[in-house]
Amino acid sequence: MSTQPDQTHSLFLQQAIDLAITSARNQGGPFGAIVVKDGKIIGRGRNQVTENCDPSAHAEIMAIRDACKTINDFSLNDCTIYSSCEPCPMCLSAIYWARIPQVIFAATAEDAAEAGFDDQFIYDELGKEPEQRRITTIHMPHKLSNKSFEEWLSNESHKKY
Repeated sequence: MSTQPDQTHSLFLQQAIDLAITSARNQGGPFGAIVVKDGKIIGRGRNQVTENCDPSAHAEIMAIRDACKTINDFSLNDCTIYSSCEPCPMCLSAIYWARIPQVIFAATAEDAAEAGFDDQFIYDELGKEPEQRRITTIHMPHKLSNKSFEEWLSNESHKKY
């Protein structure tokens, strides 16, 4: 008997949740994620921010890094990411950059906020003009500002993304 799509999603989501629970028990952040391609897990990640002293070591980022390494490609355009919680703005951006077309998550951003992981400030900041953000942001044009783009465009062997 074949597994129904909802059952498959539930099984993969359970694995992401299991990673989150294990991480929380071992002093990691309470988040887990997996990347699935063609019904197989190709990437796993759990929150490692405090253990790695790396604010970008969120579960989804770690799962994306693992998946990309597994398939030796930066594009995960035929994958699904399962996350124990709704991705934060950074992770959602990484999901877009990795071209993952589907995100399935369990807990909501509101659930995370109740546990002390509130990303609303970041969402609010992203909607502001750079000069209105809390972080000082200065646009400082330079005569070589676009040189790297020119080099990129003139390099016929560059790999497009």
